[in-house]
Amino acid sequence: MSAQSQFELLGQRRFLPFFITQFLGAFNDNAFKNALVILIAFHVANQTVESARFLQNLSAVVFILPFFLFSSTAGQIGDSVEKSWLIRQIKLFEIIIMAVAVIGFMSHSVTLLMVVLFFMGTQSAFFGPVKYGYMPHHLDETELVGGNGLVEMGTFLAILTGMLLGGHLLNINVSGEWISMLVLAIAVIGYMSARQIPYTPVANPGLQINWNIFSQTWNTLRLARQNKTVFHCVVGISWFWFIGSTYMVQLPLYTKKILGGDRTVFNMLIGLFCIGIGLGSVLCEKLSHHRIETALVPLGAIGLTLFGIDLYFATPLLLSQELIDYRTWLANPAHWRSVIDIIGIGVFGGFYIVPLFAVVQQRSERSILSRVIAGNNILNAIFMVFAALFAMLVLVVIGLQEDELFLLIAVMNVLVIGSIMLLEPEFIDSFRRWLRISRRSWS
Repeated sequence: MSAQSQFELLGQRRFLPFFITQFLGAFNDNAFKNALVILIAFHVANQTVESARFLQNLSAVVFILPFFLFSSTAGQIGDSVEKSWLIRQIKLFEIIIMAVAVIGFMSHSVTLLMVVLFFMGTQSAFFGPVKYGYMPHHLDETELVGGNGLVEMGTFLAILTGMLLGGHLLNINVSGEWISMLVLAIAVIGYMSARQIPYTPVANPGLQINWNIFSQTWNTLRLARQNKTVFHCVVGISWFWFIGSTYMVQLPLYTKKILGGDRTVFNMLIGLFCIGIGLGSVLCEKLSHHRIETALVPLGAIGLTLFGIDLYFATPLLLSQELIDYRTWLANPAHWRSVIDIIGIGVFGGFYIVPLFAVVQQRSERSILSRVIAGNNILNAIFMVFAALFAMLVLVVIGLQEDELFLLIAVMNVLVIGSIMLLEPEFIDSFRRWLRISRRSWS
C-alpha cells in the first residue's frame, strides 16, 4: 500500500534503513572532508600559505576524480547485482577506509588522509547509482517525489551536520582522537543499518561488465542520452550542481569580504542554505499532489534566478573592515535581506532538483537505471569542475567579486534553463497547467 505522506516512509522497512544508510554515508563524507581541510589550514606545521591553498584545492580534485574513473563501472555493477548486498559491501569498505583514516588523523599525515579521501570518493561513486536505482524498486510512482524529497533533505542536512561537527571536533581535539572515533563509529552504524535494507530484484542479471574505464564512460554517457527527456533532466541536475557548488565553495570568502562576517556568520549561512534545500525538497510532495510534477522545475528555476539576482542587490555597504560574529551581524536589519535570499535559493533549489531525479527514475528502463545515474554522476563531476574553473576565471582573471559572480550565474541560469525548456516543452506546458490548478485551489 502506498504511503499517504512521505514521512510515513520513515516508519517502513523498505525505506528507513536505506534512508539512514545514505544519510550516514553523506555525513561521514563531509565530516571527514571538512576535518581534513581544517587540519591542512590550521594544524599542519611547517607549511606556507601557498602550500595550504594547494593542498585544499588538491583535496577537492582527489575526491571528485573517482567519479570520472569509476562511475561507469559502478553503474554496470549496480544494474547487474542485488542492491542490498552491494550496499553492504560498500559500507564494509567504508569501515576499512575509516580505520585507515584513524591512523591518518592521529599521525596528522596529510598524505595518508589524501589516500583515504580518494577511496571515500570511490565509495561514493559506487554508492550513487545504487542509491537512486534502489528507490524505484521499492516505492510506488506516487511515492517517488516524496522519497526523493526525503533523500535530498537528508543529504543536505548530512552535509551540514558533517561539515560543522567534523571541523569542530578537530579544532577542539587537535590530536585527532575524537574525529577518528566519530568517523569510524558512523561507518559501523551505517553498515548495521545497511544490513536491514530489504532484497531488491536484480535489474539486469545477464549484463556483461566492460572493465575498460574509458570506453565504458563513453558508453554510459551515450546510454544516458537514449531517452531525450531523461538526458535533459540529467543536464538540468548537473547544472544544479554547477550552481550549488559555486555557492558552497565561494560562500566563505563572500561572507568575509562582502558581508563582513566571521566564521560564525559563514556557518549560519551555509546552514540556512542546506536547510532551505531540505525544506524545498520535502515540500515538493505537497506541491506536486503526490505525483511526478515537472512544473516544479521551471518554478524552482525562476526562484533560483530571482533570489540569486536579489542577493547581489541585497549586499550591504561595509562600514568596517573588522569581521563580526553572527549575533552582531544579525542585529543589523540590513543583513536580513541576504538571509532571506540564501534561504530562498535553497528552497527553490529543492523545488528544482527533486522532480528532475524523479523523472529520471520514472522514465529510465529498470535494466539500465544504475548506468543512467552513473552517467548523471559523471556529468555532475564535469559541471562541478567547470564551476571551479569558471569561478577562477571570473574572480582571478577578470577580477570580479563574489557577489558579482553570484549575479552572473543567476543570469546564466535563465539562459541554461531556458534552453532546456525550449528543448523540452513538457516542462512549460506542465507549469502552465499547474498554475491554473493552483490558482483555482487558492481561490
